[in-house]
Amino acid sequence: MRLNTLQPADGARTERTRVGRGIGSGLGKTAGRGHKGSFARSGKGKIKAGFEGGQMPMQRRLPKIGFRSKLLKDTAEVLLYQLDKLDAGTVDFAALKAAKLVPSTAKQAKIVKKGELTKKFVLKGLMATAGAKAAIEAAGGQVEE
Repeated sequence: MRLNTLQPADGARTERTRVGRGIGSGLGKTAGRGHKGSFARSGKGKIKAGFEGGQMPMQRRLPKIGFRSKLLKDTAEVLLYQLDKLDAGTVDFAALKAAKLVPSTAKQAKIVKKGELTKKFVLKGLMATAGAKAAIEAAGGQVEE
């Protein structure tokens, strides 16, 4: 075998089909596009995703499922290790806002368990997950709702 004698296997490379080049080519006249309709015209062969020819599409036939809370965008999450950076004592929503732990757009806050808590805190008017509540009480603090 020599480099100058290499060639692809028989049938591995086929010439491209030239459509619309007469009866003898097998793809003359309509060039394989059939008669009439959007696919027979140039530049009109695209159909919107999910379009089913005027029939009510699947995504509109099926019922909507699930639930998205409207409160989610108004509630800010505060992690335990962020809370630990504050001075120990009573913590409420105003204190969290003053410490810039919650954004100005937030209307309420929820304490989430992530990290360790070393100081004793009393939470007033704040929500807390079950794990966060247990961690705060283990550190000697309490959660008042």
